[in-house]
Amino acid sequence: MAYKQWGEPDNPEVLICVHGVSRVSSDFDHLAAALSDRYRVICPDVVGRGQSSWLKNPQFYAVPQYVSDMVTLVARLDVPRVDWLGTSMGGLIGMGLAALPDSPVRRMIVNDVGPTLNFPALARIAEYLGAEKRFASFDEGLDYIRTVSAPFGPHSDEEWAKLARDVLVQEESGQWKRHYDPAIAKPFQGISEQMVLQGEAALWAAWDAIRCPVLLVRGSDSDLLTRETAQQMTQRGPKAELVELPGIGHAPTFMHEDQIAIARRFLLRHELH
Repeated sequence: MAYKQWGEPDNPEVLICVHGVSRVSSDFDHLAAALSDRYRVICPDVVGRGQSSWLKNPQFYAVPQYVSDMVTLVARLDVPRVDWLGTSMGGLIGMGLAALPDSPVRRMIVNDVGPTLNFPALARIAEYLGAEKRFASFDEGLDYIRTVSAPFGPHSDEEWAKLARDVLVQEESGQWKRHYDPAIAKPFQGISEQMVLQGEAALWAAWDAIRCPVLLVRGSDSDLLTRETAQQMTQRGPKAELVELPGIGHAPTFMHEDQIAIARRFLLRHELH
């Protein structure tokens, strides 16, 4: 598992930032740079994405495997505790890690995801993941990323170019493709509403086991994290604080100063020591 590192390598205050299902570590470049004055910021490419290796058996592209990988990463970092920011899939991984007995997670930001999974939203994501698209030019790929990622909310042309550049890679043929193993879609394919309900029960059990402070961030137009679920998350388990961001769907990118400020305020509310 590859990861990017920001800040002083011997800083014992570590923040781990984990991306969504089809994204990569570079999503957090802006936030990591902004918080590297206080933290050693670690941004991994979850297995199957970006610079990390691909799995031989695609059925292991699932949260339990990702949690196991993060346990290994924390051990490699050789620190007793970490803070966590996870977007979508990265939030689910954080929930799994924070629910473990004697978890190393001290405080956590969960970005636009929860234990109740919206089946139509999962179906949308599965269709998007499984489409093995090729693009004749970077600009064609950029147009596609802007379209499918429109729920991220308003971004400048320069920011959209970065969001596309981070997840597109050029092949020897000159064509461009998305920078992940297409097989990450396989566990989503054929998923039934019954399977989703079983997964939700396990996720709620994990949520109820979390003891650390949690900030839940929700895009007001999100189709993955409903307002009802977000409200439940403020009443159960760690009883998360909730911040809703207007005019944004799934999911806030934490590229902008106002969103970075929300993360900074929560993470540094109690002076690090």
